[in-house]
Amino acid sequence: MATTNPLQFLQQVRAEVSKVTWPTRREVALTSVMVFIMALLTAIFFFFVDWMIRTGLNMVLSFFGS
Repeated sequence: MATTNPLQFLQQVRAEVSKVTWPTRREVALTSVMVFIMALLTAIFFFFVDWMIRTGLNMVLSFFGS
């Protein structure tokens, strides 16, 4: 296993970071808004699924209950 000294390691890290394509401020804002919208839609979807299951279960239990 080859070992590198800390100076070489930092130089390699700097070289790799310079290759990264960083998103613009507008891209970050747009994708953040999309994530919040998708999270809201998912929450609404699961709220209605939960409501339907709860309603159906209550109907079954009231039918067979006393």
